[in-house]
Amino acid sequence: MKYPKLLSTEINIEKLVPGGQGIGALEDGKKVFLWNVLPDETVTEFEVTKTKSHYLEGVVTKIKNPSKHRVAPKDACFLSTSPWQIFDFACELEQKQALVEESLRQEKLEGLNVESVRTDDKEWFYRNKMEYALYYDYDQSKILPAFHRRGTHGKIPIKNSSIERPEIFKKAKEIIDELNAKGEEARKYQSLLLRTNQNGVVSGGLFENKKPHPVFENLTDDILGREYSYSPNGFFQINLPVYELALKEIEREIKTEKVLDLYSGVGTIGLSVARNKRLTLVECDKSAFRELETNAKEARVKNATPIGVAPLLQFPRAFCAKSEAALDYIEPDETVILDPPRAGCDKKLLEKLLEETPEKIIYLSCNPSTQARDVKVLSEKYLIERIIPFDFFPKTPHIENLIILKKVL
Repeated sequence: MKYPKLLSTEINIEKLVPGGQGIGALEDGKKVFLWNVLPDETVTEFEVTKTKSHYLEGVVTKIKNPSKHRVAPKDACFLSTSPWQIFDFACELEQKQALVEESLRQEKLEGLNVESVRTDDKEWFYRNKMEYALYYDYDQSKILPAFHRRGTHGKIPIKNSSIERPEIFKKAKEIIDELNAKGEEARKYQSLLLRTNQNGVVSGGLFENKKPHPVFENLTDDILGREYSYSPNGFFQINLPVYELALKEIEREIKTEKVLDLYSGVGTIGLSVARNKRLTLVECDKSAFRELETNAKEARVKNATPIGVAPLLQFPRAFCAKSEAALDYIEPDETVILDPPRAGCDKKLLEKLLEETPEKIIYLSCNPSTQARDVKVLSEKYLIERIIPFDFFPKTPHIENLIILKKVL
């Protein structure tokens, strides 16, 4: 069936799905996934953005019974960057906890206690990294910063944005002002990427089309009293204050002398929570591994012990490999830390964990759905001790979730 671009019909929103959209159904039974809506609202009109054989996607344009939790968004571009700006903060945290519970329930992991969502209560200006598109405004004859319209390749020019730290947006405007002063064209550039550390130092710059990405000046940040070096366009956590809350929970759970940190990135988890332990870190990305080696070397110097005391100078040790290719490092008498990409853990890795049964598995994930899938496999020999969500990305449906697994004796 062909649907009009703007569809007028009543749809009751049952709940939110793990992707962050509201779910409802048309009269013909077809499922609809919608942005700009809260649970228990009734939609009367929406713009269709995607049509599939079994479902539609869209953006709500009219509702008839606004939720008491609905608030006015700060940014005109909120659907592109942070579509949950329409939620009050208490509702946002409640829904994020519910989404973690739903991900577990879909894997038939029921009867588990999901703890309340941890937050530093900072809803705005938290992101330490942002990538902007460039938009040429012909009426003003100048380039403007922009974001991509959700679900399309179109661009939305912006005048303000409330989720990245102010130092980033200020620098973006300075760079774009320079482009306009030189009479540059927006189509010459792929994007503008900027990052700031906790002290407000900004690094990054423009990516030109059909040219290699430039090497930007490294930034440094202190995490739980240890300094880390990282590239602005590499992987590093977006919200460090909330990340530290998660690290403190992880640190409390480590009781073994041996610790294996898989998918370790530049080493911020293992090097922060397993100091003075026999720590092994594994990372496959070559760029991240170079940063990891530097950070691990500095940690070894700090771990140097006085004469007469057994040294840990060979630790922490770092290896460049895929985690599923580093199976020999998994041993029964250790704690294993997992922080995989959104796709979750490789099947071979899960099989090896079940074979060796390390004492404890600490699994941090940016995707509770794939995390629940992996934990379902591990539950054959592991007890789920704790489930703790963290609000790393306020005003968005994204959740970072921590699950602590202990070997069943």
